[in-house]
Amino acid sequence: MLLTASTALAKDLPSYKKLFKFMLIMSLVLSAIHILIAFTPLFFFVANDLMNVPKALLGPGKTGLQIMTPWTLMIAWRRLNQGVMIKHGSSNMVAIGTAIRLITLVFVLSYGRWFSDLSGIIVGSSAVALAVTAEAIYAQLAVRRILRGILSKENVSEQVTRKSFIRFYLPLAITPLASLLIHPVGSAGMSRMPEALPSLAAWPVVYGLVFITRSLGFAFNEVVVALLPHPNGKLELLRFTRILAISTSAFLGVLALTPIGGYWFLYVAGLSEELAYISSITLVFAILMPGYQAYQAWYSGLLVNKNLTNGISFAVLIYAIIAIIGLWLGTRLATFPGIYWAVNVFVFAGLSQTLYLRYSYKRIG
Repeated sequence: MLLTASTALAKDLPSYKKLFKFMLIMSLVLSAIHILIAFTPLFFFVANDLMNVPKALLGPGKTGLQIMTPWTLMIAWRRLNQGVMIKHGSSNMVAIGTAIRLITLVFVLSYGRWFSDLSGIIVGSSAVALAVTAEAIYAQLAVRRILRGILSKENVSEQVTRKSFIRFYLPLAITPLASLLIHPVGSAGMSRMPEALPSLAAWPVVYGLVFITRSLGFAFNEVVVALLPHPNGKLELLRFTRILAISTSAFLGVLALTPIGGYWFLYVAGLSEELAYISSITLVFAILMPGYQAYQAWYSGLLVNKNLTNGISFAVLIYAIIAIIGLWLGTRLATFPGIYWAVNVFVFAGLSQTLYLRYSYKRIG
């Protein structure tokens, strides 16, 4: 949620410099934790003992995690600068950065596929790490124009202090942290449910496809923060929220309820017939995900606009509690593939999170 914080708070150069300092400190701390897990026996405690990852995946998983060491810093650096771009009307720079990331990703993957004998985990994780690094470097170069020519050199708003930043940002930071942590918990839960290996094999492919449709909702959060103060902004943004929710869920529904989804899993994702069947069924259960994601972005943006971010963290806490309890019940009650149970738990938890965000805004509105 550093992107949201930057969009909301980077109103002048002194504020940007303080945000950059906070970003650097947080990124280095998180990178140190990443290194501690990836390069020490702690990895096996987390992956094997806590998550119960199949032993055949432990070695490749550790290698991939080691290669991905730059990820945290590059993502934070990129998102800080993207928030400034969005705040000051240069969202086209964000699109250019995305194009650079995708081109780098495709180039490295293609090179690894056709011109090297490296394993898939090495090629894939290297491609992702290099892609986000390229985008972060571009974002820093591109944002210079805004820093030099648009941002005020003097404070034009309430000064960002360590205390005010932590009070504003901590609830936002909990949101992606809990969301990121809950998915390894989901994998751990599925590994203890029926059809564990097919479920774990299908989950990244299904989640990736669902994420594509949800990504429009993720991006919409910063749009709400940036445009809400504009004349007639709230009415137009609410109208677009409804359109976004309906269209993204409808698109996923078309994939899930027609043969298109099966073709995608079979011929594009390259899954076996068994995994393609499991993935297609799972996709049906996930139809509501992109819809409620749009409304989460809407209500979160409204709360951020009022500098009342505590409601966001409580909503995520509700999501995490429901998801963990639901997955735990699945390890004891599920009699069908674990991925079916897990995705339904995530949908119910996500709907509960959305309703609490709505309640939080209505309570203050």
